[in-house]
Amino acid sequence: MVPASFALKTKDGIRLVEHLLLLTLLLALLTVGCAHDPYRASSIEPSQTQPVPIASNPEQISPNAPEMSVNSGSRSVDDKENLTDTQENIGEDKGNLGDVEGVDENSIDNKASLTNMQERSGDEVTVTISDPIEPFNRVMYHFNDKLYFWVLKPVAQGYNMIIPEVARVSVQNFFFNLAFPIRFVNCLLQVDLKCTATELGRFTINTIWGIGGLLDPASREELNLRKQDVDFGQTLGVYGVGHGFYIMWPVLGPSSPRDSLEIVGEYFLYPVSYINPWYLWLGVRSYQEVNDTSLKIGDYESLKEASIDPYIAIRDAYVQYRQKKVKERGSQTKASQVRGSDVGELTEH
Repeated sequence: MVPASFALKTKDGIRLVEHLLLLTLLLALLTVGCAHDPYRASSIEPSQTQPVPIASNPEQISPNAPEMSVNSGSRSVDDKENLTDTQENIGEDKGNLGDVEGVDENSIDNKASLTNMQERSGDEVTVTISDPIEPFNRVMYHFNDKLYFWVLKPVAQGYNMIIPEVARVSVQNFFFNLAFPIRFVNCLLQVDLKCTATELGRFTINTIWGIGGLLDPASREELNLRKQDVDFGQTLGVYGVGHGFYIMWPVLGPSSPRDSLEIVGEYFLYPVSYINPWYLWLGVRSYQEVNDTSLKIGDYESLKEASIDPYIAIRDAYVQYRQKKVKERGSQTKASQVRGSDVGELTEH
């Protein structure tokens, strides 16, 4: 005789096994169904999961393909005709690309041609500079870096808190107007008539109506006499003189043998250089540097934080900036000479 309690437990066990087998069968069917059509088993749209591959030949698409639309932003490819048009457009683009590659292989014979094509297409040409005295330059860079963070920046920040921005901009305008002889002479050396006339007009207007250069009425829309950024380094560059090699001067910053001549020219043409005794001249120049730094605090920090090697970043930024300025001055000088020759021809006729 089998006890009644044992029989009940046996029946319960059999039912539990049957339920487990049924649940296993349902899970298996569900798994097979999901593997067959993953998009029907999920509420996520195809465009939100992964891109749907499109066959290169429309005939390779199965008859059930129209049920699934390929999302492309605002519209979808629903049939073979649209797909064929899209592929034809892609083929045309590839043909155009092939033509461009053909020009690149057959017509570019040297680096000069490549440079001309890049200039015509608006691409910037990477310019480098030799750095044979890099150990010395790195030492000077770290010296200037400490000088900035330990001395110049704290002083400029304190000055910034005391003097309002309007006053600091006026001081900057005054010193810029005072450096008129440097820009005027370089405009003459570059034979840039427009630059020369602009500098002379700016100096006259700002000195008289700008209260000695504290204000800048010449830049207003009515006159539109823009500031000219001209120096001896740019003048030599316009005439074909290269940088030479990279130099990091203590206190003065990045330069080159060509641009170092700017230091000499600025000394003799800048009226502040003739202040006596020498420590008064040094005090005025130091004040000018502190005032200029107070208006651009954060620029150097941003460049340093964004670069892996700040020394390399500053060197590359310097040479690219100087090359760009020389290129701009060269184009402006040529345009001014062409206008001058045209005016001369009209006068003769």
